[in-house]
Amino acid sequence: MPNFEIMKITKNILIVLLLIANSCSKDASVIPYVTVNFTIYVTDPLYINLNSVGGWMYVTGGSRGILLYRKSIDEIMAYDRHCTYEPENTCGQIEVESNNFTAVDSCCFSKFEIDNGMAIQTPATLSLKQYRTTFDGTILHVYN
Repeated sequence: MPNFEIMKITKNILIVLLLIANSCSKDASVIPYVTVNFTIYVTDPLYINLNSVGGWMYVTGGSRGILLYRKSIDEIMAYDRHCTYEPENTCGQIEVESNNFTAVDSCCFSKFEIDNGMAIQTPATLSLKQYRTTFDGTILHVYN
């Protein structure tokens, strides 16, 4: 009988661990899913702002537009401009502030760091939705 109890407890623990692992793999983002898949050449004059570290620009795509930010020589970040606080609010869209380090939503006044997308001023507590990027120094591919 003791072996049966151990097997029962082990089975229950495994079930709980599987449920936890499955819930962690789901996208917890509150921003609607929109397919993003585009390539740009940063040498194109349209994208001159991305030619130096710290440069940024808006492009169309995503849920409410995309913010591209040149984080380093070999890395460009891509964030959806849709604010993560009350995403159903139609005015929730971030804009980069004049300091070029933070973005603010003029609706709820949440602030986000643009080098990592983290919320730094409430009411938003979730980071901006980030898209995947690959960058070879000339060609930037943004996708999800």
